[in-house]
Amino acid sequence: MNRLFAVFRPRGPYWEVDVPIEDQEEWDAHAAFMTNLEREGFILLAGPLEGVSDVLLIIRAGSAEEIKERLAADPWSSLELLSQGPILPWTLRLGKL
Repeated sequence: MNRLFAVFRPRGPYWEVDVPIEDQEEWDAHAAFMTNLEREGFILLAGPLEGVSDVLLIIRAGSAEEIKERLAADPWSSLELLSQGPILPWTLRLGKL
């Protein structure tokens, strides 16, 4: 059974701080990868958090292990532009997706 997870992905050691997100290495490949996961219904919401180096993803999946495996295929994972942070089960109580 799938459930919701809040997933944090901090910037990795090879993130270029002074370079806009769209100019980071392999942006097009990363964007295509993420768009595909969103089209599949795996990623529901995603975006960088302001004031910190984390990206927040809201994901529908069967387990944290499934999330780790799928996100490991992101080009930005192998390039260490993003790291894997906490993966927390999340219960939506107000609003809807």
